[in-house]
Amino acid sequence: MCLGVPGKVVQIQNDPSGLMMGKVSFGGIAKEICLAYTPEVQVGDYVIVHVGFALNKIDEDEAMQVFEYLRQMNELAELETA
Repeated sequence: MCLGVPGKVVQIQNDPSGLMMGKVSFGGIAKEICLAYTPEVQVGDYVIVHVGFALNKIDEDEAMQVFEYLRQMNELAELETA
């Protein structure tokens, strides 16, 4: 099963080819993510990310609920190495 993880968009920019990219924070761990599938997102929004791509925008309450589930399952450490 594949898992999409929520993250908060902290920076948005276009790469040299014009592709919309951003820095997304996963509970304090920041990763470079492709935002091309979610052109409506803005800094401060939460997105669901799977294998480096933001798939959709979600609200903050839903993101916090998923982070709590991941904490309970001790799965947040996996983000540090991904």
